[in-house]
Amino acid sequence: MTSPSAPKTTAGLTHSDWLERAASVRFPDRLVIDGQLATAQDGEAFAHISPRTGALLTEVPAGGVHDLDLAIAAARRAFDDGPWPRYAPRVRKELMQRWVALIEEHRDELALMISLEMGKPIEEAWGIEMRAVIATYRWYAEIADKELDEVSNVGDDDLALITREPIGVVGVVTPWNFPLTLAAWKIAPALAVGCTVVQKPSDLSSLSALRIAELALEAGIPAGVLNVVPGRGSMLGRHLGMHSDVDALAFTGSTEVGRAYLEYSARSNLKRTWLELGGKSGNIILPDAPDLDTAIATAAWGIFFNAGQMCTAPSRLIVHRDIADEVTAGVLARAAALAPGDPLDPATAMGPLASSARVADVARHVADALEDGAQAIIGGQAIEGAGSHFAPTIFTHVDPDSRLAQQEVFGPVLAIVVVDSDEEAVRVANNSDYGLAAGLWTSNLSKAHRLSRQLKAGTVWVNCYEEGDLTVPFGGYKLSGNGRDKSRHALEKYTEMKTTFMHL
Repeated sequence: MTSPSAPKTTAGLTHSDWLERAASVRFPDRLVIDGQLATAQDGEAFAHISPRTGALLTEVPAGGVHDLDLAIAAARRAFDDGPWPRYAPRVRKELMQRWVALIEEHRDELALMISLEMGKPIEEAWGIEMRAVIATYRWYAEIADKELDEVSNVGDDDLALITREPIGVVGVVTPWNFPLTLAAWKIAPALAVGCTVVQKPSDLSSLSALRIAELALEAGIPAGVLNVVPGRGSMLGRHLGMHSDVDALAFTGSTEVGRAYLEYSARSNLKRTWLELGGKSGNIILPDAPDLDTAIATAAWGIFFNAGQMCTAPSRLIVHRDIADEVTAGVLARAAALAPGDPLDPATAMGPLASSARVADVARHVADALEDGAQAIIGGQAIEGAGSHFAPTIFTHVDPDSRLAQQEVFGPVLAIVVVDSDEEAVRVANNSDYGLAAGLWTSNLSKAHRLSRQLKAGTVWVNCYEEGDLTVPFGGYKLSGNGRDKSRHALEKYTEMKTTFMHL
């Protein structure tokens, strides 16, 4: 994801322009299996309800177990007998670069599809998500021919080769909140090292996943290398996790489902299972923050960006008592200025939640918080009218052990916890089963290093939030999962290390 300082533009298109394009957009209506656009074997489809309007957006093809078996078999053939893992790495690079060029050419279309299917504001879909998607595929295409094997010095009489080989067929199960970015973080490194992929996208974001796979075929990615089968997650996810022809599985989603994938692995072929799960990130603002206005603005932006539907969202604002009133007033003012609107309007800063089910779930968390004694100083309710909008919500007087402070809401709900010392701030931040990310605002260099080391999180942002680069890894501690996306470290998930020891 990207910080509020990231440049973004929708190339001058207006609200009317996007509405006109939305009226004529072509939605994919076929699965992508073995290099072909395929009809679901049983002919089923599911209704995709627009989070913008609450009306039917389109019918999405629903693959079944038989379709998934065909996709896995195609990926197996493409890996065991096809050219992809046997290409010189530069050939994979060139084909992936051709694919990236097509993705960039269709940037407007893909951004529109994301905005329509899950409600992301078009400015963010075009300027943030699609920028990240293009950068990810391009980065891993470039690295495909730059990874080197090793030769260990074991003396003059022997030779030891240490090589990395593609692991095989990779199952990729992706969520809806950043549908193409989070898929790219998994698909791109898997393809770069020579694996083949079967993706099961979320029910709420299957359209953009199918469209980007169509572009892969157009770019010349060989048959069976990338297969996309949307369908009911409870059925297809289990089948993918249990299938013995799947050698590794990469998943982003809830901790509950992540546990199930570990069970599927244990009950099948012990496939490598990589999990990026939930978060309840603590964002600590101390009195010596170098720029308190920036800290406040970033705290508000971070929780309301993407309507709070982010695993890294700084949903716990941990603020020192000396500045608590000022910080609370600042985030309150910014929340009050947010007017959730039509995601196709470039002026909209906060769109709807992804579905009516998401609205109901967020409302349940709000009710629990009120029951536990927290005080809502703004919001706390769904917004009446068309679509799945929920008001920006801020709670004060939040007990660090309460449900609101411990459970992932995945919506625009901020919990403010006041502390009296640096040590208490760290204790509160670490008082969570999750460990995906944390924020820390201080101008003291020694304190920044010391407290960052104490925070139990995969990423600690100091005097910023949601900043990053493809060269740095992303992943979590504790119930936030294992393994790392992004950077060279992601390649390790999709390769096996082999030692070849020769006596000369």
